[in-house]
Amino acid sequence: MHREPKLERFNENVLSKYQIYNSLFLTLPFDDIKKTGSLLPLFQEVCEEGFKQKKNPSEIVEAFFDKYLDKPSEKEMNELLFRFIQYIERQVVLFDAIEDAAFPIVNNMDGIGTLRNMKEESESQNQTEGIKEFLKRFKVRPTLTAHPTQFYPGAVLGIITDLDKAIQENDLVKIKQLLSQLGKTPFFKKEKPTPYDEAVSLIWYFENVFYQSVSKIYNYIQQNLFDGESVGNEIIELGFWPGGDRDGNPFVTTNITLQVAKRLKSTILFCYYQDARKLKRRLTFEGVRDTIEEIEKELYDGAVSESGDIKISLEDLKSKLRSIREVLIDEHQSLFLDDVDDLLNKVNLFGYHLATLDIRQDSGVHEEVLSEIINVCEKRDDNLIPSNYKELSNEEQIDILTKVKGNLSADEFEEENGMGKATISSIHAMKEIQQKNGEKGANRYIISHSEVPQSILEPFAFLRLCGWDQPTVDIIPLFETVPDLKASPDVMKTLYSNPVYREHLERRGNKQTIMLGFSDGTKDGGYLMANWSIYKAKQELTEISREYDIKVTFFDGRGGPPARGGGKTHQFYASLGSAIENEEIQLTVQGQTISSNFGTKDSCQYNLEQLISAGVSNEIFNHGKNNLSEEDRATMVGLAESSYNTYMDFKAHPRFIPYLEKMSTLKYYSKTNIGSRPSKRNNKELNLDNLRAIPFVGSWSQLKQNVPGFFGVGKALKKYEENGEFDKVKQLYNNSIFFKTLLENSMMSLTKSFFELTSYMKEDEEFGEFWQLIHDEYIRSKEMLLKVTGYKDLMENEPAMRASIQARERIVLPLLTIQQHALRMVQKLQNGEDSARLEEFEKMVTRSLYGNINASRNSA
Repeated sequence: MHREPKLERFNENVLSKYQIYNSLFLTLPFDDIKKTGSLLPLFQEVCEEGFKQKKNPSEIVEAFFDKYLDKPSEKEMNELLFRFIQYIERQVVLFDAIEDAAFPIVNNMDGIGTLRNMKEESESQNQTEGIKEFLKRFKVRPTLTAHPTQFYPGAVLGIITDLDKAIQENDLVKIKQLLSQLGKTPFFKKEKPTPYDEAVSLIWYFENVFYQSVSKIYNYIQQNLFDGESVGNEIIELGFWPGGDRDGNPFVTTNITLQVAKRLKSTILFCYYQDARKLKRRLTFEGVRDTIEEIEKELYDGAVSESGDIKISLEDLKSKLRSIREVLIDEHQSLFLDDVDDLLNKVNLFGYHLATLDIRQDSGVHEEVLSEIINVCEKRDDNLIPSNYKELSNEEQIDILTKVKGNLSADEFEEENGMGKATISSIHAMKEIQQKNGEKGANRYIISHSEVPQSILEPFAFLRLCGWDQPTVDIIPLFETVPDLKASPDVMKTLYSNPVYREHLERRGNKQTIMLGFSDGTKDGGYLMANWSIYKAKQELTEISREYDIKVTFFDGRGGPPARGGGKTHQFYASLGSAIENEEIQLTVQGQTISSNFGTKDSCQYNLEQLISAGVSNEIFNHGKNNLSEEDRATMVGLAESSYNTYMDFKAHPRFIPYLEKMSTLKYYSKTNIGSRPSKRNNKELNLDNLRAIPFVGSWSQLKQNVPGFFGVGKALKKYEENGEFDKVKQLYNNSIFFKTLLENSMMSLTKSFFELTSYMKEDEEFGEFWQLIHDEYIRSKEMLLKVTGYKDLMENEPAMRASIQARERIVLPLLTIQQHALRMVQKLQNGEDSARLEEFEKMVTRSLYGNINASRNSA
């Protein structure tokens, strides 16, 4: 059967439908959006033409009002601009829904990277047994995080889901109703969500998407690769941060953590109950009817229980389902056996925890907590940790941290004077969650900004000081900055050499999870150096772990855009080579990347299969092929160092922070009420160390400059060209999927850039030179990337993805124009006395953030 090229399928099933449904949307009569639908397309044309004529955003806005309205007042102008923003937000939702509905058509659900393709390839290469053995130990763990880059309220998510279905069915009446509902449904959150609110919003994806998609993937593997036999491995596990991630978020309390764990448990019990209820309608015969009725009742009682208790234990539930299974095989010709197996598989996959609630805190906080513990010890006069601890040598401190034990209570700490009470109570909460939800409910403690062995051993000591002599918890260091990544092998060697910590690892199956953060790495050292530092650290950490007979697992702190480790993640994991341990793929998924990659059952299944296939491909099909040669490695090192030097010079520019503060939307992120987390880790003066990666990367995205995804790349490539060594770069590109993926992801950042939006800044007395510096590197990076890839256009090899980006960029162009106009007005009014006007334009800037964030789908 002939299949149209992907771009044609995208144009026919996404772009064409968007034009039709958007036309319908623009004509709907909303009481509070009078005439907006007819004026917005005209404003779009004025924006496009204005930037071609090199007008600034304010001139474009003024030209529109001069042409299409009869001398409106500033109040009338602003009211219309706000209505434009409302409309554009909803246009983005419409495009999302259409693209989601077309996902299985545009993407080949049986193509490269899918399980069916993997099965066929394994059979053709006689690798089926090798893949089976690998899948018995390989796992994928997507971890949903609470980072504030997704703002859709629950009501809007529901509309998107319903629109998706109506569009697939071409139900015009239903589509019109839903568009009307969309036009009247508020997007803007008047109050910041609590961490619990964030958790509830994201658990929606577990309940409505992952629960079905994960089990479908597992069932396929079991039936088609293992001939119906048990795999003996979950293959896919889920992680969760909302309610457990305390790093920089003072609103995450122990009570919130316990509430989220309870919600996760009640959600999975309700999912099981719904499946059991469906089974009860089928299992109406002797020997199984009474058992399934008992299961249904006990699951329902557990799901609605206020205490979170459930009478039927997890093992009893599995045992009863297995007994039903045996009766169906022995007495009823295996009737409805697949349905029972499906529920049994889900119970094996999700337990009573659904997802593991990770606890995370910053190492700097742990240092403060240790000081509080020392004070408590002095009051108790037990000398668990001596008062002169900080004066001791590193070796003496490590010895104390590994040997100390106790039975600290959170009540011994004064809440108002530090983080001791919160930290100790969070450890006791982990114990409680494990008792109620099972060990996997909360068995990972992550330490941000791990720099030295003490960074990891402090929380290890806290666990043992809470009466947890042999904690069933994985201690996970997070190495983020370039210096921390360089130091990480020595840090881990010290830990592996420590007999007490080594005993702990033996109890945990001789496994060590290490988290590596792309976000702060890019912010710290630039795009190429951050990615190369992580790649190199993984190789060195793999080597040292193998030396100590430890199986290391890497947990990647990936954000949405390429600048934060996003982009084509499956290509990245398929490129690692045999020198990097890759038996588990663990990564964070956040913000609009959750809805774009895992928002529907089709996209969730497809992207999870891509990750599984990437792991299999790296281990089985490409084993040993992706290791860098010495020459290619030297080229990569040269490029990374050159790029790093360029980025560090840029970061040290005296206009760097002032530019972000005055010319971008940086300070408005904290006003959006998108997430519960503050935009800075503390209230000190703004600098790169305490500035979070999301507002940092997001502000460049709002400017349409996307600096973190390319700055330094062009200069590094140009240096090789000027030295007559560009053939080495081309050789590296042709030999290394890792490097190729880096450059292709950087091209995505360039594709989403639009410097015409801010070209007026080059005339600015204070920032003109700085803007030009960024623009020059953009031009250089684009030119050099095209040269090394041989493309005529950016993302030439991904025409459908490029078309999607271009469509989204066109939708938000009027919104960005409004945003820049409002920023210019804010700058004019800041030193004046007209506070009301200033407040109005600041509100306009804030309101304009949402549509662009969601349209980009991976902007922060």
